Amino acid sequence: MITTARSGKYTLGALQYLYGPGRVNEHTDPHLVGSWDGFAPDPGRDPEATLAQLRDVLDLHVVRYGQPVKKHVYHRMVRADPSDRNLSDEEWADIARRIVAVAGIAPDGDPDGCRWIAVHHGDNHIHILATTIRADLTQARLRGDQYRAEDELTEIERQYRLKDLSDTRTPEYRAAIPKRAKSPELRKAERLGQEETGRARLRTGVRRALAGAATEEEFLARLTVQGIRFEIRRLPSGDAKGYTFALPTGGPSGPVWFSGSKLAADLTLPKIHERFAIGVNQPAPSRAGDQGRSVTVRYRASTTTDRAVRTIDDEPQAGQIAAVVSGAIEMLDTLALTSPVLSRKEINQAARALEYTAVARTRAARTEVRAMRSAARELLYGGLAGGSGDEGTAAATVLSSLVLLAIVIAKWHAAQGNQRQAEAAHAAAAHLRTAYGRHAGRPIALLDTRGRQLSEPIRDRQETAIRQALPADQAARVLAEDGWAALAATLAEAEQAGHDPQALIAQAAGQRELASADSPAAVLTWRIRRNGGLPAPAPKATTEERRTGAALFRSTTNRTTSSPAAAVTPPPAPPAPDQVRRTR
Repeated sequence: MITTARSGKYTLGALQYLYGPGRVNEHTDPHLVGSWDGFAPDPGRDPEATLAQLRDVLDLHVVRYGQPVKKHVYHRMVRADPSDRNLSDEEWADIARRIVAVAGIAPDGDPDGCRWIAVHHGDNHIHILATTIRADLTQARLRGDQYRAEDELTEIERQYRLKDLSDTRTPEYRAAIPKRAKSPELRKAERLGQEETGRARLRTGVRRALAGAATEEEFLARLTVQGIRFEIRRLPSGDAKGYTFALPTGGPSGPVWFSGSKLAADLTLPKIHERFAIGVNQPAPSRAGDQGRSVTVRYRASTTTDRAVRTIDDEPQAGQIAAVVSGAIEMLDTLALTSPVLSRKEINQAARALEYTAVARTRAARTEVRAMRSAARELLYGGLAGGSGDEGTAAATVLSSLVLLAIVIAKWHAAQGNQRQAEAAHAAAAHLRTAYGRHAGRPIALLDTRGRQLSEPIRDRQETAIRQALPADQAARVLAEDGWAALAATLAEAEQAGHDPQALIAQAAGQRELASADSPAAVLTWRIRRNGGLPAPAPKATTEERRTGAALFRSTTNRTTSSPAAAVTPPPAPPAPDQVRRTR
């Protein structure tokens, strides 16, 4: 269950909302399920009762108080999860009584508690409305009511056997997840026909500007290219205090500004500067006629991702998980910018889902952060890639690595009892699988056809290599998969190109992480093609073409990795925007 509260100063206005149709006609059959004494008038069921009468009895102590109260209306919504069963009025009445008791509205056994009602709508939720002046004409003590209400909801979920959302009520979860849009933001996006709120679009834009950025100047220049306005807030001493960001708008009220902390916990000035302090490896400079750069950088990014998977698949520290999640988001953001349209949306959605797997209040491991941020920067400077041929194969390879990474992140969160974070990681993996399938479908089909056409001696030789290179349980799983034929074709192709299949398998196979993969055969297929420099599967590829492709790949890889990394000159920092703004 979820609950939120707000305050107001107009009791009648709140009642008109509760007994009205709602903002989008979501209120059906509004009626009381509980009140402070069980005898409050109910305009929803009693034709003689009016909203004005209900207001008067709720406001009785407010009137008797005789002094102005800034906001005397307490309005709390309690909603069951969509997967929960429909609760009866009697069950909602019990839940309402428990919530007002722990919140401080009407504590158990206190005859002087505030007056309150609970209105049930057909959408499996209730609204609790109360006035905050007690019968003894003192104001209710509500400080910390949200935390007490959420603790009580945890007990209610257990008692009523509802979906357990207790892991979303921890300080760590609140600190880590992106800041959610408020109701006015959601209504504005719906009114404008936008899929995302301004806050969400701004957060994505800031993350994309940050992905792989080496310096603050480069980060700010990228913001300007996207049209995102920014300001660096400063202390009286002149030291930087924080960032504020805003989307451009043509409205008469001007842009709405958000501080970095209102977007996400890791988008504050100190957290962003921490990334810059860790640094990144600068990508090698482009060469004339270097047509395979986008392919090369994707293969290297997949290798970096595979190393990250191995790092966090064997009892990792929280700092390593934090670093890998942060780096993976940067890699996905750069992939979304440089990938073809057919997979760009799914990659972006995977990045946004992965934001909800962040680990709060933990110092990220510097080595992992630097490696993955460097991969993100190289992807960005590698330029746009196509969706077929060698570029499509390279895209499938890095996406298969990222799928496995998301699965391992989900496994870690599940082991920690972080169910919501685990679900978010699984959602990211699902989006990545979709993107992967759009690149991998055709080459895998070609390889599967070739594998089924292999002669029996060749297939037996590749099967023997699998059994000798992998543990017995992993070998049995690989050989039982539908993807075995494609892997056998890849091993046969590598053998023709001069490679030792058994050595390639041993090099491509991880330890525990391979067992986490959806399809170990597919993971091995892409890693072997990457490590062996095999060209993209094509209907008429010859043995000589495969040998030539592998030789060129080895030559290019050696030349690229041995050359010194050149510094990339960042764009100049743009001038600061004007100081007049609205903030959130």
